[in-house]
Amino acid sequence: MSIFRDIPPTAGFPLHAQEIVAAITCSRGEDPLADDFKKYLNAPYARTTCSGTAALFFICCAIQKMTSRRTILIPSFICPLVPLALRRAGFTVAVCDIGAQDFNFDQARLETICAANRDIAAVVINHLAGIPADVEASLTVARKHNIIVIEDCAQALGAFSKDRKVGTLGDFAFFSFAAGKGLTMYEGGMMATMHEQYASLLDDAAALYAPRNAALETVRVLQLFGYWLFYRPALFWFVFTLPQQLWHLCGNDIRALREHFNLNFPLHAVSRFRIGVAHSAFTRLDGEIAQQREKALWYFRKLEGCRGVRLLQESSGDRATYPYVTVVFDDPAARNKVLQHCVRAGIGISQIYARAIGDYPYLKKIVPAEPYDNGRLIVKRTLTLSTNTFLTEKDADEVVRIIKEML
Repeated sequence: MSIFRDIPPTAGFPLHAQEIVAAITCSRGEDPLADDFKKYLNAPYARTTCSGTAALFFICCAIQKMTSRRTILIPSFICPLVPLALRRAGFTVAVCDIGAQDFNFDQARLETICAANRDIAAVVINHLAGIPADVEASLTVARKHNIIVIEDCAQALGAFSKDRKVGTLGDFAFFSFAAGKGLTMYEGGMMATMHEQYASLLDDAAALYAPRNAALETVRVLQLFGYWLFYRPALFWFVFTLPQQLWHLCGNDIRALREHFNLNFPLHAVSRFRIGVAHSAFTRLDGEIAQQREKALWYFRKLEGCRGVRLLQESSGDRATYPYVTVVFDDPAARNKVLQHCVRAGIGISQIYARAIGDYPYLKKIVPAEPYDNGRLIVKRTLTLSTNTFLTEKDADEVVRIIKEML
């Protein structure tokens, strides 16, 4: 068991002291981070929110004003906060299973569902694991049936689909700045659209549902300083791995992966200080992504030709960010052996989600109970390998050794 050196499982950016100082002294406009995004995406509108979930909620509130349809379609393998945001905004959740080989929709099922259900207002396309989704195929189906497209870019800031950045391909997009998701303010998000006419709808939703909350924002600032202190190998075990192991011992995989949520997620305005921290760190984005891609290549090279596993990679012409590398095992039993062996090793091996979206007990009344065979199978067969800035090639060699030994 590693206590004094534990690698975080995802590539969150470490917080630098100079970024805190810069945030304190920052005198730029009300939302300089949104200005960064508008320039980065070449988008007419962006606005910082208190979480990626809040950003999705505001987008759904805007969609309510745009159509009388009241169903939103999501993939079977996605963050459980997504259906919670949809339901809180007044929408019914429908689910389409993913394909057998990756995180993309099963396109045949997508077409069938969209053709049969004339109440679908929007579809959520998920750029999971920093890998651009096949947006073109899903867009074709959505446009055919007059369906709005929302891009879930929570794990994919900086990724490219061909020559376009993710977040610029659909009608709306949301990003997450939660701890561990690359650029961070401990908890935060961004909503964006390429359609200037939708800006007022998003602003109205944020103004209505996100008041200032000094007490909660003070907690977030303290948590941000805690992140600055503990997000390093020498201390990470105490705040992340130890609680995770205790929940695993209790047999609660959902809490172990920090996926126990409810409809009452916070909605509030973000302080200029936390916005300033992320704004100051934004200049590091491209450099951090380059490091993540380099470390992903370590795994791709070292596990190339390894029988019994395959690694999910970007499609030709795309550019993934790889906040972690996803390994798909042919045999779920082999996956379990590796996970059990590595859970206390401190080398950044983890899982994406604990369940397929229809299998979270607290979502039973929100997500329809349908067969999601591929979504359930991907849960059983996948592990994630860290590309965190603290990971060394020696760590990667140890990960590869364990995988090959367990196989």
